[in-house]
Amino acid sequence: MSKKNCLVAQSGGPTVAINASLAGVIEAAMYAKEIDTVYGGKNGIQGILEDSLVALNPLFQDASQIKALVNTPSMYLGSCRYKLKDEETSPEDYDRIEEIFKKYNIGYFFYIGGNDSMDTVDKLSRFAKKRNLDVKVVGIPKTIDNDLNCIDHTPGFGSAAKYIATSVLEMAHDTYIYHIDTVLIVEVMGRNAGWLTASAALARNSYSEAPHLIYLPEVAFHKERFVEDVKNLLATKHHVIVAVSEGIKDEDGKYISSQGGVVDKFGHTMLSGTGKVLENLVKAEIGCKVRSVELNVLQRAASHIASKTDLDESFKLGNNGVSLALEGKTGVMSTLQRLSNSPYTVEYGAAAIGEIANYEKTIPREWINREGNDVTDLMMDYLRPLVRGENQITYQDGIPSYLFLQ
Repeated sequence: MSKKNCLVAQSGGPTVAINASLAGVIEAAMYAKEIDTVYGGKNGIQGILEDSLVALNPLFQDASQIKALVNTPSMYLGSCRYKLKDEETSPEDYDRIEEIFKKYNIGYFFYIGGNDSMDTVDKLSRFAKKRNLDVKVVGIPKTIDNDLNCIDHTPGFGSAAKYIATSVLEMAHDTYIYHIDTVLIVEVMGRNAGWLTASAALARNSYSEAPHLIYLPEVAFHKERFVEDVKNLLATKHHVIVAVSEGIKDEDGKYISSQGGVVDKFGHTMLSGTGKVLENLVKAEIGCKVRSVELNVLQRAASHIASKTDLDESFKLGNNGVSLALEGKTGVMSTLQRLSNSPYTVEYGAAAIGEIANYEKTIPREWINREGNDVTDLMMDYLRPLVRGENQITYQDGIPSYLFLQ
């Protein structure tokens, strides 16, 4: 039987670890006797529709290049925000994809991404089955938001959590030097799931309690209660540092920073300035010195402070995805599940993509304190293993040196 080729692409927002997963796919596919050429699709499904493919085998013959890819943040193959419609309403996209698969003799397709990307995996696996195409379609998870079902935690989350906790600790050092009442509000990404914001609690140590307050989207946010929380803390300390998710909502489910119902192409409400909203509220109601900091994209691709645990697991999830496809599995996502916190151990497996696409995993209520302004020990036990270890980065002229696809 003649060998088939494989195609891998990336989609969604960048992370520190998504290229580690790509490296895992490339390495496993290049060594697989069933696979001939490993193709990369530039700019996700959009690039595939445009026949923008590159052969990766010649670029990664040297093991040092695989290692460099593991330590390169963002997306080596580029990304897209293309929403693949249903085949019934947009058959031309699927006709084009079938044409590309046949042109390049694709037998294995790997798509690395988050929730919207897993929706694409779901649609393509059903499309391949419907048209009797011999193509195994496997999703490789990625998202700093950590909101995918059927997996203990997602690649990229651990490194982003490490960056957030480190940044909050450093901002605390910046704040504590002044002997005046101050409030610092740190806005962290997280629309409906507060995993990233919760990770700010890792900044706490023997001399610093920051962040003193944590507000997550899983619990209704009350402005009056927030003001009272801050006032109570200022009665006993000069400095209050707050970590808040961009997606906190009131009791009616309305984002406190929503842009009047404006949505993006995926139907997500457009948000803007949660930290600034709370900064203005503190100014008006308390009147002390206050500033807000929005971490924004800084938390996504900070490879200089990546978690080695995160990168190692991401690479293995890429490896595992190839193994799943070679076993004949399709319409699945490569997963890991935690076996133990201490010692920290995980096992790799698979989950049906239909149980993942378009679902969001949020924080269990028991991992948030009763008042809704902090996290519990259950959350801390979950978070601690994910940020451990540091990777060795190559520098050039004092600046990190990364791979870039010309």
